[in-house]
Amino acid sequence: MSHVPHELAEEFPTQQDLIGRLAAEDAAFAALAGEYAEINQRVHLAETYEQPLEELAEHQLRKKRVFLKDEINRRLAQA
Repeated sequence: MSHVPHELAEEFPTQQDLIGRLAAEDAAFAALAGEYAEINQRVHLAETYEQPLEELAEHQLRKKRVFLKDEINRRLAQA
């Protein structure tokens, strides 16, 4: 599969060690990161027309991705 934009490694390039540590130590953070990855993959598939979605559904997924990214960022800042 082609490169998927907006992966956590790209969004938080200087915090990869912290992301890995939190994912290993905090089940809630790991679930949050997993959900982000799943939603991000679904958005990518919709954007590349591999699995197109209705416009509203794609927009809602993008909003959910932003919400998850903000929550991940908040938790990284608190760590």
